[in-house]
Amino acid sequence: MNLLAIETSCDETAAAVIRDGELLCNIVASQEVHLQYGGVVPELASRAHMAKMVPIVHKALETSGLSLQDIDVVAATYGPGLIGSLLVGLTFAKGLALSLKCPFLGINHLEGHLFSAMLEHPTLEMPFLCLIVSGGHTILAEVRGVGDYVILGQTRDDAAGEAFDKVAKILELPYPGGPAIDKLARQGNPEAVAFPVARIKDNPLDFSFSGLKTAVLYHYQALSEEQREKNRADIAASFQKAVVQALISNIKKAINRTGIRRVVVAGGVARNSALAAAMADLAAEENLEYYIPAAQFCTDNAAMIAKAAELRYHAGYRSSLALSAAPNLPLTS
Repeated sequence: MNLLAIETSCDETAAAVIRDGELLCNIVASQEVHLQYGGVVPELASRAHMAKMVPIVHKALETSGLSLQDIDVVAATYGPGLIGSLLVGLTFAKGLALSLKCPFLGINHLEGHLFSAMLEHPTLEMPFLCLIVSGGHTILAEVRGVGDYVILGQTRDDAAGEAFDKVAKILELPYPGGPAIDKLARQGNPEAVAFPVARIKDNPLDFSFSGLKTAVLYHYQALSEEQREKNRADIAASFQKAVVQALISNIKKAINRTGIRRVVVAGGVARNSALAAAMADLAAEENLEYYIPAAQFCTDNAAMIAKAAELRYHAGYRSSLALSAAPNLPLTS
């Protein structure tokens, strides 16, 4: 079975092909137009998707050594994400499936992250815990089976990746903020500033990063220009430590609550060096089986959508061509 998947939830135009569990290609085109604005501009994103959609699909087919007629199943992200961006990929995929007279599957972007580790570790067994930590989401879930997920905790305000972007802006670092802070933090002392780590009383597995972001803002504003330049790396390292501490702490709580000792950390922030090191330490300490996908499978990509679609297809799921884009789609759908 040849499955073509399309991902356009934000500012990456992506297409991937999976054949019977083997990833044949994963093509991603990023949109550099947003760099000058310090964040994604929705209208520009959807226009760029329209310009790149056909060339990216053609490149995916060419790289896979397939023709369009070889495709047996078409899948696309239908949420969550930017409505204009979602509509480009979803509409294109539905039209393609209709023309090919083949099954169509609409895939939850978050579900793609859940199964992204299976691209490199196909024998990964369920149940497992998954921390999705990205620019738009911070969710800790128990994955019991395909389509069977329990959200144990999620952010009450900013996502972890969003906090990285906002703090990078405070520290006058370039966008995207995650890689910039990670790089600068390596030169700093993570013990320099004791930034707060939020504790949520009614659900200890939830996250909150808004207060941390505000604490960084007030600390930075209180410094002179000379002090800012001198202490910027220390502030970045201390902020990063607080984020990682919050994430690792909740993973430990989830392990104790569920007894599950397989953990996946997925999403763009999963590639943060401090988080990866802390996860390795936790795995050694708790004797865990843990997985962090390769960088190309952590940021938005179509390979993870293809994997989720393949699992859903074999589980008997199919989608209607009447499926609508769902910008606020929850993980449980």
